[in-house]
Amino acid sequence: MQNEEMNRRAALKLVAAGAVTTLGARGQETKGQSKDAWSRTHDRVWLGGEFWANPMEDWKVVDGAAECQSDGPGRNIHSITHQIQNLPGDFTMSVHVERVALKGEDAGAGFRMGVRSELNEHRSNCFAKNGLSVGVMNGQLMIGRKSAKLAAGNGEAFILNLSGKAAGDQMKLTLEVRSPKSMEVLGQISQSVPAASLLGNVALANGFEQGGKKGAKNSSRYRFSQWELSGDAFEVSPSQRFGPILWSMYSLSDSRSDEGFVMKMSALIGPMGAKDSQVVELQVERNGKWHSLGEAKLDPDAWVATFRILNWDAGLATPYKLVYREKHRDGSETPDEWKGVIQANPVGRPLRMAALTCQNDYGFPYAPVSRNVEKMKPDLVFFSGDQIYESHGGFGIIREPAVPAILNYLRKYYQFGWSFRNVMHSQPTLCLPDDHDVFQGNYWGEGGAKMDVKGDTGASSRGGYREPARMVNAVHRSTVSHHPDAADGTPVLQDISVYYGDMVYGNVGFAILSDRQWKSGPERVDTGGGRADHVPDKDFDTSALDKEGLVLLGKRQEEFLKKWSADWRGHELKAVLSQTVFAGVATHHGGPGGYLKGDLDSGAWPQTARNRAIDLMRPSMALHINGDQHLTTLCQYGTKEQRDGNWSFCTPAISAGYPRWWLPDEVGMPHQNRPEHGHANTGEFLDGFGNKVYVYAVGNPVVGKAPNRYEKAHEKGSGFGFITFDTVTKTYALDSFRFLVDATDGKSTNQFPGFPVTIHQEENRGENRIR
Repeated sequence: MQNEEMNRRAALKLVAAGAVTTLGARGQETKGQSKDAWSRTHDRVWLGGEFWANPMEDWKVVDGAAECQSDGPGRNIHSITHQIQNLPGDFTMSVHVERVALKGEDAGAGFRMGVRSELNEHRSNCFAKNGLSVGVMNGQLMIGRKSAKLAAGNGEAFILNLSGKAAGDQMKLTLEVRSPKSMEVLGQISQSVPAASLLGNVALANGFEQGGKKGAKNSSRYRFSQWELSGDAFEVSPSQRFGPILWSMYSLSDSRSDEGFVMKMSALIGPMGAKDSQVVELQVERNGKWHSLGEAKLDPDAWVATFRILNWDAGLATPYKLVYREKHRDGSETPDEWKGVIQANPVGRPLRMAALTCQNDYGFPYAPVSRNVEKMKPDLVFFSGDQIYESHGGFGIIREPAVPAILNYLRKYYQFGWSFRNVMHSQPTLCLPDDHDVFQGNYWGEGGAKMDVKGDTGASSRGGYREPARMVNAVHRSTVSHHPDAADGTPVLQDISVYYGDMVYGNVGFAILSDRQWKSGPERVDTGGGRADHVPDKDFDTSALDKEGLVLLGKRQEEFLKKWSADWRGHELKAVLSQTVFAGVATHHGGPGGYLKGDLDSGAWPQTARNRAIDLMRPSMALHINGDQHLTTLCQYGTKEQRDGNWSFCTPAISAGYPRWWLPDEVGMPHQNRPEHGHANTGEFLDGFGNKVYVYAVGNPVVGKAPNRYEKAHEKGSGFGFITFDTVTKTYALDSFRFLVDATDGKSTNQFPGFPVTIHQEENRGENRIR
């Protein structure tokens, strides 16, 4: 345990050191003055690649200025290319400010200085709730707690000029306010502050009360223009721009038809306006020259442009670039490029896949995980769901109507791309939506039915979709547009899209399932009180919950799975990819004292449908790879007998939020045939629903208490999975890595107990070697 602690802290220091080194290198590349381009920008929601707006949906470019659309507290715009990092050093900033609405008390406007997380990293800094307030509020100039009265006017329109002059370990700040019409000085104030307190992001602030603060008042809205930043105190990093092309995802699959290998790619763009360009171009490099493969139109809800290229030459690695030409109000255009490589189909060697799930944003931007995956250079990347949680980025959720709900979702989803885009641009990626992605704590899709809310604002314990179908479809397009074509694209109820199907890549066949889209809702049964989806009573007879007609995968997916299991064209190994495990391998939820006998949100219920799914999978000898549980497990399913079915690898959460534990020994669940490794809480069990399951490995967490987000994620059992498919030896080598390690250094403490493990193909139909 001591060695593990030393390894973890050493890895954390390396992460921090790497971030500082990168900033320093970039800072030497570009110095000088920067000014926003809003005066040339068409009216739209997205403010530009140099900025992160909190929250995105509450800001718009209107007539050449960034205008706040909400009088809620804590709205701000961060520069993501300029951070104060070089001390001692001087700086200046200026901005034109105009109040556009006032109801009651003015909450002010101006700058926030020294906004930083404990990492002091530009992305995580955007969500910090600290910093020094500098600006005008209620006719007063202010620098922190010091204030002075404006000589004239009440702050309806003004120019803010802020300078910082280094003096030892102090920084003298001088704020000057001028009239935008006469340029008359309306007031000036100076204050010396510790220079170190200014390290971090700088932001424009619409209101100085902190977001979420109880009783915070903010009833004014402002617009900002001509924001200029300069000085050697700034680290200037143009490479930190995020957009207009935010990131890309692609897949490559052998169609086993006259279409050959089909390459599909999605380009994700920030929400643009009606006068902006609505297309993205795809170019590839061949023989040293770039060739256009055409343009794709942006979806006006999901802001995704999707390319589908037939008969792709899968034998060559092909550099590509996406090009978006941003139009400006003056008629000019600025091209934005995003580059990557479409890899050659990996044949003649094992296929290596990274498997990731569940990213609660207290761990954002998840650098230890993303950097490990980058270093390991997988052939395929799989995100099994919960790319967002409703709490992402703060400021709540918008459930309806559809258009603002979509923007609210996209803003949260962009944190996922911001974290993992360097993983995805040059590796095929599969990305499944799950419950939190559609703003539901859990979801039972009921074949696309609309949820009967009945006051259940949490949308966790009723069947159907809580969100408007238009929003759900936008979520699907943003995550799966680049996937291989669906096996049957016929929409379900409410015209909600479907995406189940298969992919053949690297001599491996993948079945892509949606294990919640048709699932029956918990209100169809009675769990004995409390939440409809939880069984807290240890003595409750859960066999009563297995009613006739209840659905897990649904008839369409079952028919697909049956055909897929028997179809071996073009591949030697198989894997099933879905959101969650088909067993109840969590005994405690929320805390180590939160016992639950059964959670209907798991794939353990309904039992008959669960067993049918496993029986359909068995002939495929496929490994089932999934996530969702925030608890890594390796187990083998049983239906008629223990261990007669497929193995399941539930990967660790990227950043585990709501914690779960599998502690059958603690609650006295009987077991047989504990594995030879002898780890606690393993062996053959009947789960809380009476399903047969052999648990070989589990990565139970401790209670996360560390103040550092990365150490906390490590404590909570976060990390990622890695699978190596060897189509010659017909094996699956499984790794389950902890969060804060170097996954490439070979240390045994890098992985959760029981890992690594190698499973042979025939073990997925019960011909077992592992003991």
